[in-house]
Amino acid sequence: MKPIETSAIREAERGAKMSRSALAWSWYQGGRDPYITLISIYIFMPYVATVMIGNAVKGQAMIAGFSLLGGVIAALTAPFLGAAADRMGRRLPPLKIMSLLFAPLVAVLWFARPDGSGLSVTAVLGITVLLSLLFTYSEVMHNALMPFAAQNRADDGSMSGLALALGNVVSVGALVFVLWAFALPGKVQWSLVPAAPLFGLDVALSEPSRVAAPIAAALFAFGVIPMFLFCRDAPPSNVGFWRALKDGARDLKVLVKSVRQHRDVAVFLGARMLYSDAQIALILFSGIYAAGVMHWGVLQMTAFGVLMSFFAALGGLLASVLDRVLGPKRAVQLEIIGTIIGLVTLLGVSPAGMKYVFTTQANAAPLWNGPVFTTLPELVFLGLGGIVAVFNTAIFASSRTFIMRMMPAGQSGAFFGLYALSATATVWLGPLVVKTTVSTFQSQQAGNVAIAILMFIGLLLVSLVRDNGQRQ
Repeated sequence: MKPIETSAIREAERGAKMSRSALAWSWYQGGRDPYITLISIYIFMPYVATVMIGNAVKGQAMIAGFSLLGGVIAALTAPFLGAAADRMGRRLPPLKIMSLLFAPLVAVLWFARPDGSGLSVTAVLGITVLLSLLFTYSEVMHNALMPFAAQNRADDGSMSGLALALGNVVSVGALVFVLWAFALPGKVQWSLVPAAPLFGLDVALSEPSRVAAPIAAALFAFGVIPMFLFCRDAPPSNVGFWRALKDGARDLKVLVKSVRQHRDVAVFLGARMLYSDAQIALILFSGIYAAGVMHWGVLQMTAFGVLMSFFAALGGLLASVLDRVLGPKRAVQLEIIGTIIGLVTLLGVSPAGMKYVFTTQANAAPLWNGPVFTTLPELVFLGLGGIVAVFNTAIFASSRTFIMRMMPAGQSGAFFGLYALSATATVWLGPLVVKTTVSTFQSQQAGNVAIAILMFIGLLLVSLVRDNGQRQ
């Protein structure tokens, strides 16, 4: 365990600036995360479900099945990769290989034509499974690189939050560009919006949706290059990959058996299993919840995605501040509480108003003459949704900082492998409880209640973790 910091050390290093190595490490996530926004959540996969498959319910089921397959494989393999990283030493060479595979696979999704003449539905979903595995593996290696990329206390306390913030900022920019260049043209008569989709993209062939793939691939390349040029790597160990994998597996087995010696890490990872499942479910179903409860269409949902990504970027920055001021444990606790409060408050919001607070008549005059979000309930929904996005994103960043502070020196790869395992081993739990509660109570709000309960249980477990071996 790291020694307890004194106030003198904190004061001396408070004015330190982030190193170029840490900035390059953070920028990698800035280029990688738009894949989730453009491909997984808002544009490409909804296109696959509603256009290529042709039935949203069947499409969601098929996508969920393939996603579950990728999650199970990742859960069974990612910890071993992380453990092997500790034996191999250098993290950047494996990341280069993953990047060389990831970017072309993303770009090739452009050929997923509506009639399946380019890539079939099965091929598309198979590629997305490979991409989810590469994404998870790169996340393990990227996280394992973090202690070596950090060169001072400013790096240690800020780079995780900055990385998430950059990922969301770039995602916002990408969504805004897609909205302006491809989604709005031909649908609104605004002077600043092109009359037709740029580059002559054909709406009939769903090219404005498919273009998300090459954009995500280009952004990934833009983010990965600085890391390979400027990020400090772990020292080499002269151990080959297969030997490292074998030795790493043995180390991981010993690590799991000796978990009692790392009591706080074990409790934290158990807590993260629960609240991370809730986080992922919240992200996966937030769009469906907004569309169903607020009756929003494509334009509103795209704008909703832009705004929520912006709030999520603020969450990454908030996490950096809270980690430094409160420490990562209290930061995680505060962020979970903020997310739960936002979720519970959101339950009462509908187009008719906010339960027990105010009601709005169906024929009420709009608050402004904009194209979207013109009623008070919509603005309240956006505000509360923004609160949830801020705190939910901050949890990701502070959790990563927390595990880094607790792990023993020299075992970052193995511990980040277990960290990835805690996020994927029960990845089915969040969707399962949402599906069960929504089906049982025939209410989308019931799904949010289930998510809030999962988060609360995780919060209780986090309170049992001791900072630096000292009971709080």
